[in-house]
Amino acid sequence: MIEASASPGNITVRDLLSSLRALQVLSMVMTDSAGEDEILDLAVSSVPSLSRCRAEAVWLDGAWRSVHSLRGRVGARADLEGQIGLLGRAGGPLRSAGLGWIWAFPLSSRGGASGHLVVGAPEPPPDHERSVIQALAQQTGVALANARLLARERATASELRTTLEAFRHSMDIHDRLTRVAAAGEGLEGIVRAVHQLTGHPVAIEDRAGILQAWAGPDRPDPYPRDAPARRERMLRQALAAGRPVRDGGRLLALALSREDIFGVVALIDPGGLAGEAEQIALEHGATVLAMELARLRSVAETELRLGRDLLDELLAGHDTQGVLKRAGALGYDLDQVHRVVVVEGHSRTRDEEYFFHAVRRCARDLGIGSLLGVRAGAVVILADAAGDWERLRSAVLSDVGRGSCRLGVGGCYDSIGDLPRSYREAQMALRTQKAARTEDRATVFDELGVYRVLAGVEDPGTVERYVRDWLGPLIDYDARKDSELVVTLSGYLECGGSYDGAAKALSVHRSTLRYRLERIREVLGHDLGDPDTRFNLQLATRAWATLQAMGEP
Repeated sequence: MIEASASPGNITVRDLLSSLRALQVLSMVMTDSAGEDEILDLAVSSVPSLSRCRAEAVWLDGAWRSVHSLRGRVGARADLEGQIGLLGRAGGPLRSAGLGWIWAFPLSSRGGASGHLVVGAPEPPPDHERSVIQALAQQTGVALANARLLARERATASELRTTLEAFRHSMDIHDRLTRVAAAGEGLEGIVRAVHQLTGHPVAIEDRAGILQAWAGPDRPDPYPRDAPARRERMLRQALAAGRPVRDGGRLLALALSREDIFGVVALIDPGGLAGEAEQIALEHGATVLAMELARLRSVAETELRLGRDLLDELLAGHDTQGVLKRAGALGYDLDQVHRVVVVEGHSRTRDEEYFFHAVRRCARDLGIGSLLGVRAGAVVILADAAGDWERLRSAVLSDVGRGSCRLGVGGCYDSIGDLPRSYREAQMALRTQKAARTEDRATVFDELGVYRVLAGVEDPGTVERYVRDWLGPLIDYDARKDSELVVTLSGYLECGGSYDGAAKALSVHRSTLRYRLERIREVLGHDLGDPDTRFNLQLATRAWATLQAMGEP
């Protein structure tokens, strides 16, 4: 058995074995340690028990590491920092005031040195103690590398679990909304599913901001709408973003087909609490909504095209039995009294397609008729016998904004073979309105009175001769002077001889009207105050308007 003397420079085999066993235990403890701070504390606190030295500092990842066992002992770190940066991976001696010996041992691992354990003593320790501390530093470096690797693996596993959970949740959302689409639950099913998936009230709006469906509490009544300019700005911003965007207390996602905006799904979130899961549900909802609206649009366009073809055949008086069969297949009941309504006008932007769909929406909402077409630039409706035609006109004007709208309503017939006649009557009602220069309104052929009688005269030449007898000089004067004295006379007589009423109807000043009436008296040579004369002149002006409407010279 080898024994060492009592001098400090000698060591017994027992002491050496004890140090090695301590290193082995330290290695096992460090391997099981929870984190870097615990590993470093073990290393720093073990230095005095393995040698006559003590740990002065820990340099790790380019900075001094705060370790519990070193707190309150800053040492000469400012002096050491410049030196330790020059040592490289091997470590080596340092200089520090107050210490006879100070050494930086590398905290090495397979990944290379990541730092140093700085150890100091009043005088240089024996070689075997330096070897033990070097082994301790090496074990510490390995333990730190393993701890970091384990932390990275745990972080990766946690991220993977989070990703998988989010993926499963996304698939659940996708499956739920796909089932809604497959089951044909429509807009109500979509908005209800997104509400249940997010817990937030949800709205579906069309491009213009009109509410189409709602799910959840606190539905506003009336539903608010943005001004058109602001709405368009918001839609452009959302389209450019390519993801849900916040608009005040709402989160919005666009239902798109390429860059065609079909509608908007709005998540009501005034507190800004919606997170990633809610955004995923909103995006999936918008995708399914786009598919549903594209399907509905395709069906509507097909029905509209077939309906237009059917209406053209009805107005042309084609094969009655064949038309009835096609109408039944499309769901139209023609076994009832119908009449034809012709709608002329334009939207604020003069978009003919928009005007057509505005008329279609209003006719449908008012229950007037759903079979529509376009002829000669006007919208034609196959309508039921009864209807509030002025209400329809006002509704169309409200829908299109600052535009114009006038209606001609044909007579009622219980045979579809008479629909061409009703169509001609509706056109006649419109032309009579325009010829009389009245303001836009709904004109019903059955209510035209004498106009209706005059239009039914078999020999228009008789009517024309009557007009020439009473209005010939005035008609010729208008032709020479490009004036409107016949129109002025008609307006004056239709207002019962009222100056104020006629001036307003003709949109002229009262003095202008008075001047024109004087010219009329001079040209015609008639006394406008005589009852018989006024009767014949009024009948003549109505006959003239009828001839104008019929296209007669």
